[in-house]
Amino acid sequence: MTKILNDVLTANRDYVASFDKGDLALPPGRRFAILTCMDARLDPAKYAGLSEGDAHVIRNAGGRASDDAIRSLVISYKLLGTREWFVIHHTNCGMELFTDEIMCDLLSSSLKTASIDENGWHDCCEGPGSAEANYINWLTIKDQAQSVLEDVIRIKTHPLVPSDIPIYGYIYDVKLGKLIEVPDAMAAGK
Repeated sequence: MTKILNDVLTANRDYVASFDKGDLALPPGRRFAILTCMDARLDPAKYAGLSEGDAHVIRNAGGRASDDAIRSLVISYKLLGTREWFVIHHTNCGMELFTDEIMCDLLSSSLKTASIDENGWHDCCEGPGSAEANYINWLTIKDQAQSVLEDVIRIKTHPLVPSDIPIYGYIYDVKLGKLIEVPDAMAAGK
């Protein structure tokens, strides 16, 4: 057993010992959802004041409005009653550090973990790689405010999203812990 696996299972045993949340309702109690990044520095429960059962939190690389994120938001609304949604990207996001082309090039030569330095991205090892990366839109980010706006617009105009759901656009500052409003996204999400 690895140390990480052991640590997770030990933490779960401790959690189970005092677990008292078995009667929470399936729909989120506060009737909203957050789409945000998977970055480990973000804790939506803390920055949005959430407890278990309060809201749906949908996470992916960059907090982008991918087809799967929209699928989750639609389920959140249609079957579980959420009435407001947040799109929250963040400063210093890893999705700003590469392009689709860089990702495809790296994966075509090796599937091992790459590294970055002042000269850019580098593979540590040789092959095997795969050309399958060429068929994925990596949804990289050039400008945080612009990507929040794009995602809010994509969700707001999606044919499966009711027009009366407000969608709020923010950037989380990883140095300050603060949510910063993106005015254009807020206007687009009304």
